[in-house]
Amino acid sequence: MNWSALEALISGVNKYSTVFGRVWLSVVFVFRVMVYVVAAQRVWGDESKDFVCNTAQPGCTNVCYDHLFPISHIRLWALQLIFVTCPSLMVVGHVKYREKKDMQYTHSHKGTHLYANPGKKRGGLWWTYVVSLIFKAGFDTGFLYILYYIYEGYDMPRLSKCSLKPCPNTVDCYISRPTEKKIFTIFMVVSSALCILMCICEMIYLICKRVQKILKKKLEANKRMFVENHELTHWQSPEETSKKM
Repeated sequence: MNWSALEALISGVNKYSTVFGRVWLSVVFVFRVMVYVVAAQRVWGDESKDFVCNTAQPGCTNVCYDHLFPISHIRLWALQLIFVTCPSLMVVGHVKYREKKDMQYTHSHKGTHLYANPGKKRGGLWWTYVVSLIFKAGFDTGFLYILYYIYEGYDMPRLSKCSLKPCPNTVDCYISRPTEKKIFTIFMVVSSALCILMCICEMIYLICKRVQKILKKKLEANKRMFVENHELTHWQSPEETSKKM
């Protein structure tokens, strides 16, 4: 997989992101991809060859390996990174749609722009951005649960006992470099948790800003109504005042 192309594809959303979004993309997510590409693939690359069981029964080692690793960590993480990336493309696509719509509007209205800034998070783009954050946090959470459910935790045992057919009895199977694999597993879990935290912080930030803006508009509207009513009362004529009395 060409991870550099994937990084270049999602980097377009960086200029539309908040501070939390930039941290998510530049520090956490890109760092995860780099560690995955540079180190993690090599750590798990020899597992099927170095997985050894103390039996010569044909097929026993393969069955035990499939039982212990029903889904490879490395393929599961690759799928996770792809799924987590996809929601960012929703934002890029929405901005491109706005830019195209603004260009068409400008041509038909003699240079007048429909959007002052197509990338500003207002209206539908705000909702698209929030939904993309929900999807990103949801995908990361879902894959963390899948990893925990399949392997019954995030530990990597040194020894695994297997009694599946065609094994003649309960055999001992040994995993190569279990400590190194455990370290990388914990790293990927922690980095996923940090990505979830960044998404939650960004959602809270966007919602707070939106509520603050709505309250500010209401306050300005109430203040404007108060000033207009006060001016109207102040400039009433004496005849109107006498009639009311």
